[in-house]
Amino acid sequence: MDLVTVILAAGKGTRMKSDLPKVLHKVCGKPMLEHVISAAKGVGSTRELVVIGSGAELVQQSIADVEFVMQEEQLGTGHAVLCTRDALKNADGSVLILCGDTPLLTSDLLSRFVDEHNKAEVKATVLTAMMPNADGYGRIIRADDGTVEKIVEHKDADDEQKKIREVNTGIYCFDVKILFDALEKVTNDNAQGEYYLTDVLEIIKNGGGKINAVIADDFTETLGINSRQQLAVAEKILRRRKNDQLMSDGVTLMDPSSTFIDADVEIDRDTVIYPFTWIEGATKIGRDCVIGPNSRLQNITIGDRVTAQFVYGHDCEVGNGVTIGPYVHLRPGTKIADKVKIGNFVEIKNSNIGAGSKLPHLQYLGDCDMGSNVNVGCGTVTCNYDGKKKYRTTIGDNVFVGCNTNLVAPVEVEDGAYIGAGSTITKRVPKENLAIARARQVNYADWADKRK
Repeated sequence: MDLVTVILAAGKGTRMKSDLPKVLHKVCGKPMLEHVISAAKGVGSTRELVVIGSGAELVQQSIADVEFVMQEEQLGTGHAVLCTRDALKNADGSVLILCGDTPLLTSDLLSRFVDEHNKAEVKATVLTAMMPNADGYGRIIRADDGTVEKIVEHKDADDEQKKIREVNTGIYCFDVKILFDALEKVTNDNAQGEYYLTDVLEIIKNGGGKINAVIADDFTETLGINSRQQLAVAEKILRRRKNDQLMSDGVTLMDPSSTFIDADVEIDRDTVIYPFTWIEGATKIGRDCVIGPNSRLQNITIGDRVTAQFVYGHDCEVGNGVTIGPYVHLRPGTKIADKVKIGNFVEIKNSNIGAGSKLPHLQYLGDCDMGSNVNVGCGTVTCNYDGKKKYRTTIGDNVFVGCNTNLVAPVEVEDGAYIGAGSTITKRVPKENLAIARARQVNYADWADKRK
């Protein structure tokens, strides 16, 4: 049976006090809406329709691989779903209704939810949760046969009903044809003047249909995010899940409570992560690495057997057997080949560093193409910018660059060449030549005494 998903994401989220649409606030490294979409795709959803309104343009720019449906006026959850009617006019099977601000949902929970909906052969199923504190939630009133009799909003519940801990999570599964037939009958005859999706359940029940309810195993998976405080709670839960998953897969986290790893990060087995390390975005780390402490890695690919401590690296690539740090900045466009050694206080930008090369300390290499087995002396700088344009420096294989060398781009140092310490190189250095470019030393006698 086909399954399509409608995700409600049109609300402004005023309690977030933000110019950013609520569903775009990041949790564990990606917008909460993306977490919801991933959970839906994991169930086998064939289409995901995202209903947008407030901040629609930003949402469209930020989220890919879904269909967007505009809700011009925010007239309630029922109206939001009704906006998808034309898009789903030829749909058959079931429709899963999710909220874009529930990033803790898992595919496992939604799979069980959809399976039980299909097995029960009912027209609608509500996902419920047993809340420790049910204040503010609609209570689930069950009939004698266990189906849903009705949902009573907190403000309308009597004292006995308020004792009920089973609540409505706002997540539903419907027969798609039945859903839109019922939505046509929903009115906005209420204090808010809105069309509520919960009214569909009563219409289906009054028409002789049964409403099933499935209780989530863990209520935290159903929590919605409406404030920065709730965002922080979700962040902590998702990061704990990620850390647990990595440790189960063979990664050592020395102190999970001080290790922050985004949802889409991949780390291979027997890698050790030291405390106070942030690993973010689409980062991939190989086997037998030692990462941290105090490192931040964003969208970086790292091979096997790499050691990186006190490193900030982003949008770059590192090969196998590389040693990095401490106090290294790897900037976008950098590619480090195998067995390179990068020591303290080194910055590399948009450069290719060949296998086995050594950058021991205090270097800036920007826009540089370096061969293999190059030894770069302390204080070396590629002078890549003339105030208007940036130029590249090319260094061949087996080159020795003396300390305090300035390489003024565009310039080439060919294979096997040597550069004397303190040189400013502005011209090509031929293969296996020695280049020395510094002024002749002059000593002035008695100068110090005269200055005094």
